[in-house]
Amino acid sequence: MGLPELKERYTVEDYRQWEGDWELIEGVPYAMAPSPLAKHQLVCLVLGALLEEQLRDCPERCFVFPELDWIIDQNTVVRPDLSLVCHQVEDYLKEPPLVAIEVVSPNTAQRDEILKFALYEREKVPYFVLVYPSLKKARIFALKEGKYSKVFDGERGSFPFKDLPCPLKIDFERLWQRL
Repeated sequence: MGLPELKERYTVEDYRQWEGDWELIEGVPYAMAPSPLAKHQLVCLVLGALLEEQLRDCPERCFVFPELDWIIDQNTVVRPDLSLVCHQVEDYLKEPPLVAIEVVSPNTAQRDEILKFALYEREKVPYFVLVYPSLKKARIFALKEGKYSKVFDGERGSFPFKDLPCPLKIDFERLWQRL
């Protein structure tokens, strides 16, 4: 007879004491190691720069943050690869970003496409972007009536976000040029 399964749960207080990079989703820790590969980091850098460039004249003081902790509750801390926020942020996010972007790798695909998809939808993140560097492709979901609906799925072109405080778009041609 096998041992009973024990599901230990952790809190934000536990999370703050851990060494290394982790996310905590509903009390379950997820290691973020090893560090992202070069292509992943380059996509984050270039995409963040392309978005930040468009926000320079934004009167609402919107910013793109790379890998900023979002503490959702006492059992959940995630770190989107990029987050668009249009409010003052002290040390970490306390409320949903307007846009959450995850750069998908083989090691993170299930977490990004299933777990974070459901979590960001539940937390009402208006836009969720999945970027696939190896395919040079992206999928964008918009929250409509509490559920995500796919609004972009492709390799080329651009996607203009609607209903944000400042005009913003992702130009995939420019993004992929740098890879």
